[in-house]
Order: sequence, then C-alpha cells, then structure tokens
Amino acid sequence: MTRKSRRLHPEDLELWGRVAKSARPLKSELMKAFDTPDVMEQVFTPEPTTARPKAARSGSAILRPSPATPPVMHDLVRPLSDALAGAPVSMDKRKFQRMTRGKLQPDARIDLHGMTLAQAHAALNGFILRAQAQGLRLVLVITGKGKSVEDDGPIPRRRGALKHDVPQWLRMAPLAGAVLELREAHLRHGGSGAYYVYLRKAR
Repeated sequence: MTRKSRRLHPEDLELWGRVAKSARPLKSELMKAFDTPDVMEQVFTPEPTTARPKAARSGSAILRPSPATPPVMHDLVRPLSDALAGAPVSMDKRKFQRMTRGKLQPDARIDLHGMTLAQAHAALNGFILRAQAQGLRLVLVITGKGKSVEDDGPIPRRRGALKHDVPQWLRMAPLAGAVLELREAHLRHGGSGAYYVYLRKAR
C-alpha cells in the first residue's frame, strides 16, 4: 500500500508563514546572558563559608559540670537522747516531772567508768537486781559521755559505747522486768552522761 503525498493548499501555506514570523527562538536573552563565562562563574561558584564544628551525633549528650551542691547526709539512727525523750511515760507523771527536773534524789548510784563492756554489763545486772530487792525506786547509772578516739581502722568506733549499750541492757533480760522508766539524768546528776532508772516494786 503506497502512501499518497499530501500537498498544502495556498491558504495553509499563508497561515504557516504567519506563524513562523511570530515565533521566537527558545534561547531568550536571559539564557544568552548565562552563556558568558563571567556570569556562569558568578552564579555557580559557591561563596566561601566559615568552618563550623561538626554537629554531635544523634543520641549523644554533652556533659556539662553541674553546680556544686552540698552532699545529702542520711542519718539512719535516731539520736539516743531524742529516742528516750520521746518514749511514753510509764511511771506517775508528777514523780516523772520531779525526776526529770532533778528534784528527786536517787536512792543509789553506780559508776561504770573504767570498766570494759563485759565488766560493766555484769556490774549493772547485779546492781539493779539488788536495788529492786532492797525496795529502792530511783537509782542513777553513770556511764559518761564517751571520749573522742582516733579511728585506726576501716570501721569507725562509736563514741561512748557504755552510753549506748546501757539502755539496751536495761531493756533485756534479766533487767527488763525490773525497770519501769529510763531517762537521761538532769544536769545536776550528770546530764547526758548518766541515766535515771526508776524501778518497779519487788513482788
């Protein structure tokens, strides 16, 4: 099958001529301007930039020193004086007030100064049991406040071992049943270096 050649009519030729005259080239004046080397270098040459530090990787944190804060001290053991002062009163309240004000004179006293813990424990047991058997009510136990000692090991030694151990001994057998009240002594009777021990009546 042969393809027939198609000829343009005179009217088509005239129309095509008008379109060709009104058409403009694709390269505009702006595009011509970019053809010059100076303009191309000015447009596409990147401006110099100052070096910046590399950004930290995601997830990494910059550690900055925090302002100094005082260390938090945790006092896990309640002071012995506060514990005794906060204990409920077991004896007659009027006598209790007179005793804590130093107006009751102790019936007997024992001084545990210079004894080892074992010696002091044995001496205290005998003293309290004898005092109760004799019908005494208020006795004074002198322990002292304890001396400051220089720690010579990894475990610090407690100051005033007798002062801290005597209240525990008085609450243990065989003395727990004999003791009705335990308080720190008034200043006239030794203050925090001694204890008032108010005894129960012997049965």
